[in-house]
Amino acid sequence: MPQATAKHKKLRRALTRLCVIALCLMSGLSLPACRRTNQAPPSPVASAEPNPLALAISKVEAERSEPIGREASVAIPVELKHYRDRRRFLAVQAAEFRKQRLPLPLDYADLVDLIGKRQFVELKPLDGDYLLYGVGAGATDEAFAHYDLASGKNVPLFATEGEYKTERERLEGLIKEQQAQLDELARAIKATPKRDRAQRKALTAQAIEQRRAISEIAERKQLLEAYVNDSNKRRLLAAEYRKLAEFAASFQEHPYDLNDATERRALKMRLLCYLRPQARDVLTEIARAYNEKFNRPLPITSLVRHAQYQKQLSETNPNAARNAAPPHTSGLAFDVYYHFMTAAEQDYLMGVIARLKADGRIEALRETRDHIHVFAFTDGHRPDEKLIAQQINQAGSKSRR
Repeated sequence: MPQATAKHKKLRRALTRLCVIALCLMSGLSLPACRRTNQAPPSPVASAEPNPLALAISKVEAERSEPIGREASVAIPVELKHYRDRRRFLAVQAAEFRKQRLPLPLDYADLVDLIGKRQFVELKPLDGDYLLYGVGAGATDEAFAHYDLASGKNVPLFATEGEYKTERERLEGLIKEQQAQLDELARAIKATPKRDRAQRKALTAQAIEQRRAISEIAERKQLLEAYVNDSNKRRLLAAEYRKLAEFAASFQEHPYDLNDATERRALKMRLLCYLRPQARDVLTEIARAYNEKFNRPLPITSLVRHAQYQKQLSETNPNAARNAAPPHTSGLAFDVYYHFMTAAEQDYLMGVIARLKADGRIEALRETRDHIHVFAFTDGHRPDEKLIAQQINQAGSKSRR
């Protein structure tokens, strides 16, 4: 079997740590207790009880005696391949949440609101049949922010007016600092002989990057001021912060502190472990079939992604959709990770998913980078072809602009 690359080994270690932290927090343990799960047990009694998460991860990652993932030779069912018109794949999913008029969360505050309305359900990090394998790993420990859809930029959320003033002053200071560096570069370019083209070219490239940085900071400052100086928008920011703070404090087993960077990230990761009930049911059905066949939990790498998080991922992940309403924002999509699976495992899993698609209950695609994307239809039926055609036509008109 081909050896795993150093990159994949590093990813495994990172995902393991993230899963351990998430499981501990959802089980009511403190973060220090989470960290201790990776240390040697204090006594033989403790070692007699294996960590269920570690056991599940070991089953998922267990060495196979044959090729795995993309190295395995598999027959991909037609149901899991792209349509001849590739626009159709996203159009089918867009037609579904247009048909159902599903609200799509823009950011964490929106997602909390939909959770409060019971439109989403939380998935445990570890279930008998599936394992959340690094879900939400891309979440940052930065302050929560409102997502401004028009600009595609974030406005930080703070508890007090004073914090907004401090943030504005911080941005002003950054602009001055960057401008001073730009001025220094301009002087260096002027002092560099014209015959030294390589040095002038390098300095000019730095100056261009510096101007870009100044412009980006100035845009953030301008957007912040637009919200803070507008009474309605300022109330919106305050309401979103309160909503997040109340949600963070609602967990009796472990309230989250929004002022602590580590706990802030842990809360974000937890919020990304939600799905709509219909998608949850499809996920558990697929996972049960796979686990019963191979005695391994099904690894799931992605659940709901609000628009803010989706945009962040699209900057580094080629598989992350960049259309106006990406499927994961609906809360009806999830990704299965087949990187560790043999040909037999993959063939069986793809067969289960293909049958669900043939029955009209889901949309699905075997993607590159070791994932199978699954999208559940809320009423168990594919959207009407007229709605799908409308979405394809809209996608075509946008691409011609």
